[in-house]
Amino acid sequence: MQPKQPSLPIDAVRDELMAALDGRTSAVLVAPPGAGKTTRVPLWLLDASWLAGAKVLVLEPRRLAARGAAERMAGTLGERLGERIGMRARLASHIGPATRIEVVTEGVFTRMIIDDPELTGIGAVLFDEYHERSLDADLGLALALDAQRGLRPDIRILVMSATLDHQRVAGLLADARTGEAPTIACEGRAYPVQTRYLGRDPTARIEEQMTSAVLRALDDEAGSVLAFLPGQAEIRRVAERLETRIASRPGIDLAPLYGALDLTEQDRAVAPSPPGRRKIVLATSIAETSLTIEGVRVVIDSGLSRVPRFEPGSGLTRLATVRVSRAAADQRRGRAGRLEPGVCYRLWSEPETQSLPAYAEPEIKSADLSGLLLDCAAWGVTDPCTLSWLDPPPAAAVAAARSELVASGAIALGGSLTQRGRHASRLPLPPRLAMMLLQAAEHSAENAAADIAAILVERGLGGNDSDIVVRLATFRADRGRRANDMRRLARNWARSAAGMVERSAATQAPLSPAAILAFAFPDRIAKSRDNAGQYLLANGRGARLGAPLGEIDALARAEFLVVAEFGD
Repeated sequence: MQPKQPSLPIDAVRDELMAALDGRTSAVLVAPPGAGKTTRVPLWLLDASWLAGAKVLVLEPRRLAARGAAERMAGTLGERLGERIGMRARLASHIGPATRIEVVTEGVFTRMIIDDPELTGIGAVLFDEYHERSLDADLGLALALDAQRGLRPDIRILVMSATLDHQRVAGLLADARTGEAPTIACEGRAYPVQTRYLGRDPTARIEEQMTSAVLRALDDEAGSVLAFLPGQAEIRRVAERLETRIASRPGIDLAPLYGALDLTEQDRAVAPSPPGRRKIVLATSIAETSLTIEGVRVVIDSGLSRVPRFEPGSGLTRLATVRVSRAAADQRRGRAGRLEPGVCYRLWSEPETQSLPAYAEPEIKSADLSGLLLDCAAWGVTDPCTLSWLDPPPAAAVAAARSELVASGAIALGGSLTQRGRHASRLPLPPRLAMMLLQAAEHSAENAAADIAAILVERGLGGNDSDIVVRLATFRADRGRRANDMRRLARNWARSAAGMVERSAATQAPLSPAAILAFAFPDRIAKSRDNAGQYLLANGRGARLGAPLGEIDALARAEFLVVAEFGD
């Protein structure tokens, strides 16, 4: 028996959803933010006769959302995390012998299903917030459907979302016997939100406009403020501007919120403000869904987000600042009405709303697909287009990924894994970094390579200096929880890599960070053009080493560089 819970909108469709999963193996659930789908539905499934003691997996797009959902469900049962409710992410695992529901990040699920295609002991897989359409979510769903149709016809797949083209998803989940998967729709219970358009001055920096909008909201409205900005750099600059301007205003706290923050700082942003105080939360798109930030009744939306864009012709991935979709703008607006009537300020004009794309572009259409291709090869599929996709991977990106993996020795010309590729696929890293770690291990440099991989995959770790030597030193000196957890994880990667390779018999000098990086990015070795930050890459592309306006980066005088990251 589960404790009595307060009523939520999702409760109205419980019987319909349970009946759908009793008679079918797949379904789609459409419910707005705040309806309760994330924390109610998994608990309902524990009572389903078809589950027969198996586990329920709940996939979340981000660690913060996974942890929050797991903690709320555990609290509902009056338990601690790790009892009947567990969670797994890159830097956290709380699983016990009694765990029945595991909340996992999408990337963790990919590793789980590749390691165990039958999903032994799993009775249902729930894809939450699927509208975000991350590459890991699309790959995870393709693999889950393949397993369901070939190995596990009994396993239930439920796709849940707030804003979704549900007819296309229902068609994707269609069963050969029973046809299209049923769609269950739940009405929300949002409070009214007034929308105010502030326009956008194309000559002004977004940080200045956001600062002005926040100060206006503090003057005109009560409650806490949630401001959406494209990235960490903009959050930092707005925070710097606001700190001086709110210093004389009592009872106001500033709280940044983005994926690279330590857990304690993320918790501070999400937690209720103390009595008599209000909060300004400066957030990336991490706060669009899954989270309820207590006390927020004012949202300020920049209308921008930062996304990776892969260029198949150059093999480069750049971070691009793009306009949000109408669906994302509606999600952001809705955060102001989760707990009481609210207000949403938009930093654009009302007519511009109709020019926004209806939905965000799926990551599969603009991402580097080398990791997807390697995972497909590990799954036993040499052509990813033979799997079921809502949007198939673009041919140009697949060709570029195949070329890269063949050149690195990870796959053969026919697409099957080589021995080196099998080793790389077992390391939970992007292919370039996995191959780098294996090559470094041959030279007894796996620990240094693992540290480099750690700061490249865990955003913000080690700071943001352009010189990786500086970032490594900062990371190694950091005694925070996230850095400590990441160092332990890096040591595990290093031990795994060392056990997969044969050491070089030759005595060698220690490899420099640049030499190690060159294993991953040989096409991005760059030669200086002018000693002022202009470089020519080995792949023929040009690049400029960025620095604050009027300054020259300290690395700009280096004759050669290895470039691991690109901005927009």
